[in-house]
Amino acid sequence: MAGETRKISIRNKKAGYEYFLLEQFTAGLVLTGTEIKSIREGKANLTDSYCAFDNGEIFVLNMHISEYKYGNQFNHEPKRPRKLLLTKREMRKLITKLKDKGITIIPVELFINEEGYAKLTIAIAKGKKLYDKRETLKSKDQQREIDRHL
Repeated sequence: MAGETRKISIRNKKAGYEYFLLEQFTAGLVLTGTEIKSIREGKANLTDSYCAFDNGEIFVLNMHISEYKYGNQFNHEPKRPRKLLLTKREMRKLITKLKDKGITIIPVELFINEEGYAKLTIAIAKGKKLYDKRETLKSKDQQREIDRHL
């Protein structure tokens, strides 16, 4: 990985618009060989994905990783549930936060760290109402206007 110059970072652009991001965690991912190869090519999509608990383990659901173009019959399923790796302390914190009304866990960014491992930044999020979304757009437009004048 020392010769790799291109930095892989796949972001969930809708996350900041649709949700208030309260707290973020970085989790490891359990992947197959063809999945990590597709991620290194930038062929993943976090839109409409979310995280859920099953038997005390957390999984990311609905995350699309395109099939590897050189894969054979052992290629992976694009939208299969993928296990996340977190510490026990982080898991306990997520479980207690999920008990609050209107709270969910969403992936924000998928990236490859310096060691070459795929990592997923997840956030505890609360859904925005329509007027909150309008307010976000208005403040972005105002900031853009201020930057243009300076």
